[in-house]
Amino acid sequence: MKTKIKIFLLIIGLISGLRVQAIQTVQIEKNAELGLNDCIKIALNNSPVVRSSILNLDIAKSSVGVAKSAYFPSLTLGAGYRQSFGERSHNRGSYQTRTLPSFDASLSQLLWNFGKTSANIRMEKFNKIAAEYDFDETVLTTIFNVKLQYYGVLAAKSLVEVAKLNVQINERNYQRTLAYFEEGIRSKIDLVNAEVNLSDSKISLVQAENTYKNAIVTLNNAMYVAYAPEYSIKNTETFNLANPYVPMSLTNIENYKKLLELPDDVSNAVYAVQAEKSDVLKDYSFEKYPHTFEKSVIIAKENRPDLKALNATVKAMRQYVLLTKRQYLPNLTGGVGYSYANNRDYADNGMNVSLNLSTTFNMMQVKNEVDIANSQLNLAKTEVDLLNQNLYFDIQSAYVDMIQLEKQIPLLETKVRQTLENLELADGRYMVGLGDYIQLQDARVNYNNAQSSYVQAVYNYNVARATLEREIALPQEETLTVEDVKDYQKDLKKQEKEQTKNLKKTKKKDNV
Repeated sequence: MKTKIKIFLLIIGLISGLRVQAIQTVQIEKNAELGLNDCIKIALNNSPVVRSSILNLDIAKSSVGVAKSAYFPSLTLGAGYRQSFGERSHNRGSYQTRTLPSFDASLSQLLWNFGKTSANIRMEKFNKIAAEYDFDETVLTTIFNVKLQYYGVLAAKSLVEVAKLNVQINERNYQRTLAYFEEGIRSKIDLVNAEVNLSDSKISLVQAENTYKNAIVTLNNAMYVAYAPEYSIKNTETFNLANPYVPMSLTNIENYKKLLELPDDVSNAVYAVQAEKSDVLKDYSFEKYPHTFEKSVIIAKENRPDLKALNATVKAMRQYVLLTKRQYLPNLTGGVGYSYANNRDYADNGMNVSLNLSTTFNMMQVKNEVDIANSQLNLAKTEVDLLNQNLYFDIQSAYVDMIQLEKQIPLLETKVRQTLENLELADGRYMVGLGDYIQLQDARVNYNNAQSSYVQAVYNYNVARATLEREIALPQEETLTVEDVKDYQKDLKKQEKEQTKNLKKTKKKDNV
């Protein structure tokens, strides 16, 4: 693989469940060439937001365990001293007292609480499911952000090439206008205009290069990579960037005295590079989006993790309402214990068995807590309805934008070639004295604007398509799932056990 990426695994002591330390920490090697999937992988491994989602998963998993613990017995241990008051002493005329050690041990078990524990367990399980979907949503959002910034870098890079090409054209025009002026063919104003346009093009190039650097910084931020070394990124199938920076040839201006003579090949006299070499984007193609708008909405309702998370939250809230309503029901518990005190007269010495049915509640408190639980349930249902509506309109907006750009891009590509042909004709007319400098500069501006518009349209299309894929939560080629994290945890635990064994062996050898 040409991509140079160093992966450093931080293997830290783990406890049960998912842990944020399980994620690989990825650094970029200097002069690496990164593709889109490489950048996504780096972001998923470095993102603190993803790591926070993993910790939330761990908390949700432990919360289920806490809810299930109600089915396990509770052990109570106690030790202390008891003060014993005896009979009056005949010698001293006072009561005799003794301080005696005591010990108590008891084991209690919940036998039945009328479904309160089962409702709590179901609620925490639904919360765990919601946390898993929240994790998937975080991963999708991270991937989408990287895609946006990656396409932004490609667009900025393309506009730098457009600016470079514009400088070349203006440099050639200036050199030729200077030659005309020295021969007395053109006026001073044409030369000054050529100088101004050349300066403007160089300023635009500086601005484009600065925009490109800022785009790289934004991509680094999306990948959560600080102090990143210099690296390059690869083209994508839908953003195939050419390298138009080919020096213009001035072979047609060998002799100033023959400037007014029409060359045999006019196109060769105008440009040494051909039209296809001047295009910033080459071989532009894209696979047509395979789904209709209606199908996209259906896919979104099936795939969207945030919608699934909200539905799981609604189910959890139903169990919470049920749990709250059952607060007034009693708990049936059984217990066995043993008490000991160093006093033969202490009546409670020995084993004891108990069965207890009890409840404690405040009617006003329970009523208001039930009302709160019902309101939270209705709020969760409302959020589901709101997301369903927003989902429809968001998909519709992204779909319309994408389809519109699919139709625009071929037309803009044609416009680029047309404006280039017009520039060549205007250049040829100006060379032989049939056109003026204003016509030439208008043609140059139109060509430059057409290139920029074409690049912007391609960028907008990639963003619109990525947005649509994000809205319907299409499976991604490079992603991270809960199962991936669990599998990686298992591998790390095996490595940790092996390291512990090796460490023990080393200590034994040192002791010997």
